Amino acid sequence: MSKVDYSELVDALVDGDREKANELVKEIFPRLEKYLRVVMGADDISARECVQQAFVDVYDQIQMDNIRNQKYIFGYFIKACRNEYLRYSSRQHKFLFDSESIHEYEQQPKQIQNLLDEERQRLLRECIEELEEESRELIVYFFENPDATTKEASKHFNITGANVRTRKYRITQKLHRCYKWKSSE
Repeated sequence: MSKVDYSELVDALVDGDREKANELVKEIFPRLEKYLRVVMGADDISARECVQQAFVDVYDQIQMDNIRNQKYIFGYFIKACRNEYLRYSSRQHKFLFDSESIHEYEQQPKQIQNLLDEERQRLLRECIEELEEESRELIVYFFENPDATTKEASKHFNITGANVRTRKYRITQKLHRCYKWKSSE
């Protein structure tokens, strides 16, 4: 792959220029997917999923202004895709069982499942506690009011519906990454 300057993508994402960002994303995604298929040996579906998740991760870094040198953004995308594929690949191998292992697992008492559920809840609580107060209040609101609509949350927090959706999405992404990180320790 030739070196290409995708710093325009960073500018488009920061400036909210959706048309330019979409144009560049349509150009960069196939290159990243090809990289994962050729270099990492990923299948088409895994490559697509990993590129999408890596893009979300890089997008978050762009939004937090953590990208120091925009002209190397393509290399940053490559590293993010490679790391996401390695995480994805290791998770997939964790769940490969032979038939004997599956039978043994099915025989385990329900107590083990309860312990696992408690551990997941503990990790999620830790992740929620690490959120900023404003984010924590929003996500706790949705946990306590699972049937709440965006409109109801908008009124409750006195923000627009689009803002509620955006914040909720970003918070759930942060919680997901935090949970993945904590559960792999």
